Amino acid sequence: MAATGSLPLTQYPTYSKPPTSQKPHKKPLFSLPKQTFPLIFSFPIHRSLNYPTKPPRFLPLCDSLQDNIVQNIENPKKLLLPNAHSRQILSPESAPRIFIQDPPWLSALFWKGLYKMTNQTVKIEHKEIEKRKYNLLRRRQVKEETEAWEKMVEEYRELEREMCEKKLAPNLPYVKGLFLGWFEPLREAIAKEQKVQKGKNKKLRAAYAPHIELLPADKLAVIVMHKMMGLVMGAEEDGYVQVVQAAVHIGVAIEQEVRIHSFLEKTKNYQRKQIVDEVQGASKEKEILRKRVNSLIRRRRLTEVQKLVKNEEIKPWGRDAQAKLGSRLLELLTETAYVQPPIDQSGDSPLDVRPAFRHKFKTISRGPGQKIKKRYGVIECDPLIRSGLDKSAKHMMIPYVPMLVPPKKWKGYDKGGYLFLPSYVMRTHGSRKQQEALKGVNVKNMRKVFEALDTLGSTKWRVNNKVLAVVESIWASGGNIAGLVDRNDIPIPEKPYSEDSTEIQEWKWSVRKANKVNRERHSQRCDTELKLSVARKMENEEGFYYPHNLDFRGRAYPMHPHLNHLSSDLCRGVLEFAEGRPLGRSGLHWLKIHLANLYSGGVEKLSHDGRLAFVDNHLDEIFDSAENPINGNRWWLTAEDPFQCLAACMNLSEALKSTSPHSMISYLPIHQDGSCNGLQHYAALGRDNLEAAAVNLVAGEKPADVYSEIAVRVHNIMKRDSNKDPATNPNALLAKLLIDQVDRKLVKQTVMTSVYGVTFVGAREQIKRRLEEKGHITDDRLLFSAACYTAKVTLAALGELFQAARNIMGWLGDCAKVIASENQPVRWTTPLGLPVVQPYYKSERHLIRTTLQVLALQREGNSVEVRKQRTAFPPNFVHSLDGSHMMMTAVACRDAGLYFAGVHDSFWTHACDVEKMNQILREKFVELYSMPVLENLLESFETSYPTLVFPPLPERGNFDLQTVLACTFFCP
Repeated sequence: MAATGSLPLTQYPTYSKPPTSQKPHKKPLFSLPKQTFPLIFSFPIHRSLNYPTKPPRFLPLCDSLQDNIVQNIENPKKLLLPNAHSRQILSPESAPRIFIQDPPWLSALFWKGLYKMTNQTVKIEHKEIEKRKYNLLRRRQVKEETEAWEKMVEEYRELEREMCEKKLAPNLPYVKGLFLGWFEPLREAIAKEQKVQKGKNKKLRAAYAPHIELLPADKLAVIVMHKMMGLVMGAEEDGYVQVVQAAVHIGVAIEQEVRIHSFLEKTKNYQRKQIVDEVQGASKEKEILRKRVNSLIRRRRLTEVQKLVKNEEIKPWGRDAQAKLGSRLLELLTETAYVQPPIDQSGDSPLDVRPAFRHKFKTISRGPGQKIKKRYGVIECDPLIRSGLDKSAKHMMIPYVPMLVPPKKWKGYDKGGYLFLPSYVMRTHGSRKQQEALKGVNVKNMRKVFEALDTLGSTKWRVNNKVLAVVESIWASGGNIAGLVDRNDIPIPEKPYSEDSTEIQEWKWSVRKANKVNRERHSQRCDTELKLSVARKMENEEGFYYPHNLDFRGRAYPMHPHLNHLSSDLCRGVLEFAEGRPLGRSGLHWLKIHLANLYSGGVEKLSHDGRLAFVDNHLDEIFDSAENPINGNRWWLTAEDPFQCLAACMNLSEALKSTSPHSMISYLPIHQDGSCNGLQHYAALGRDNLEAAAVNLVAGEKPADVYSEIAVRVHNIMKRDSNKDPATNPNALLAKLLIDQVDRKLVKQTVMTSVYGVTFVGAREQIKRRLEEKGHITDDRLLFSAACYTAKVTLAALGELFQAARNIMGWLGDCAKVIASENQPVRWTTPLGLPVVQPYYKSERHLIRTTLQVLALQREGNSVEVRKQRTAFPPNFVHSLDGSHMMMTAVACRDAGLYFAGVHDSFWTHACDVEKMNQILREKFVELYSMPVLENLLESFETSYPTLVFPPLPERGNFDLQTVLACTFFCP
């Protein structure tokens, strides 16, 4: 049996030298191998061992404490012995070998050290792989941002070459075929215009001349074609776009491309098609420029210095320059672009070639339902173009897609977001006062806002390919399912043969209605195609990111416009987190509740146990939906959010059918939505107990439903009215007609938007759409009267229940009126330090002459709109508060290690983290309203406008905010 090395090594006797006749071993008994890690020696010693009279001679061993042998074993790299200390153990043939077993702690330390070394090596290699992957993705991202138009130009050049070589037009999608026909004539016309303007005397050159020369003609042609067709696709009216809108839109796109083109020209990577790998390349360029400027100054070449510095920073063009350039390019498009119907196979009829676009003047009403009309210049496209446009909208997509790498961190008004594309922290829509406020604020004061936007932008997403495949299948078969628009138009009614004026009038109304429906379908089809085109482009990516910025009230939005999580059920259904996390017991629980919430139809208002029971009772339908979504029972189509419901069915089915449901990795975002969030914020401001209970700021056995409460009140009012005499009360008949149609859905949108300042007209239109969906009232005049009556009753019921909220809204409006009456915009600072200035000024018309027509541009004037400043302030102020709450939650979730996405009053994370996020949501809500929000607002008003007198703060209740911390259904 081996001993454990109990004899002190220093007491071992040694052998004398062997006789000369006896050769030593040629191979040492013990030697260090060539491995980079050491060999640990074990010496077994038998208890019955009889030591020889001349025991073997060992090397003297150093004291382990002196040489830190324990530390060396933990770091095996240090244990490589130098050759000078490597000796052979010599012993005569008759001498037995002696082995000493190392103590257990010695072996453990070695393996620990080996593990640490290996783990460290793996980590280093992993970092290197991730770094290489990031750099590759970053290069692709820079190309996406800087070469989008360049790639389109190259595509048309290649198509032209193919057409010339094969002497036939390539088989192209409809819109690509149109572009190919227009590209060469438009490019030639632009090149000619550039040459003409360049040859003119400076005094005779057109106002747009300096800008038309800044890009190659072929790139200008591509931008004009794509932007114009994009506007036609999104046009609400029938195939025409206002000249002012089109001209400015094209001018803005060209200015943006000029900035990128200019940068690439300077860095000399444009010609070599090599894009800089680091954004810091711009700062390196500036350093080179600075040295060159200093060199020129030393040589007193001041004229060159002035030119160099002047050309370095590209100043904004302004609306005038954008409109003038865009207008001239539009004119060239109308002169060069033609279209013709399919050729008649008989060949008898002459070729019908006609302009693709026409410039004309049209009388248009200022807004929907308004009688005031105005004459506008428009660009109208030929019906042939529009007929096939929605089927090939995907080919219109310029690939400004979600980012492949995390966005740049925000560090200023225009410093952050995309790597090269112009990015601004706020969408100011040209408001000078708001821009000045943002540029003037100290960056340190905006730190929390920037941090929140960076957090939202760092969330990594990917496409849910299973759901996308279902969407594609439905879309390919004609749509009209799961909320997707019908891909076919409704037929236009034929004109009756009768001469009866009533029939003719009804026919005209039906034709007008059919055209309106078809226009809406066309717009929706184009929108769906654009969303799907982005999803197709990103479906094989490991992940992508959405840079975020703010609207002027402080609400955060993704900067990518088409496929994002703020959009429709379609978009939300095909998006999921790129990083998955195990469900765990808590996650499985919340996944089921999430599915019930998405199914909706009243299920979302049950208690948690009720919602869990609903899901457990429908497991067969859930499994069938996941396994056979198209040809099965299609239970998921009965949900209010069908595609999101389908994604949840697939996720839950996979979990429940796995051997370990709790350990299954889930990528699905779980939503927690505020309970009528605007009213929650008003209830917290007013500290009213009744209102707080109505919007789930007080714990209960099941969630309170303010929409159902208002619906009950509306029903009661209508019931009273229905019993009145129709002769004296004209609403009695309407009440009888509507009494059975009042439900939660009818009033929901109006209740939701009431705290955001919905007007009577807005409420009427919302309710009218809901009544149309029900389909019980088909007469348009009766439908209008019913919507008017229902809107009045709904707003009255709201006033009864939320009196405290109404008082605060009134106080905010009164303060705004006092400020606006002095021709000042209402301004305030959010709890996170964001300065907000309401942008409502009377616009001033500014006329500019262009080659196409005289354009009337709208500019921000110097007089505020008093009424708009007053009515918009209450909803804008509450929006700034819910935006602050969302951003506070985002940063806190990041600090807690949670994945987070926010959609105003909806908060998303992994299923396993929902409980933690809920806790953070409530904590941050209490933290926000523990601040004296209204007191601070009044103080800021009195400081900013010391000569004005403001009304006193409204009375508030005694609701205890701390009770929110224990409220289970804060986000029901």
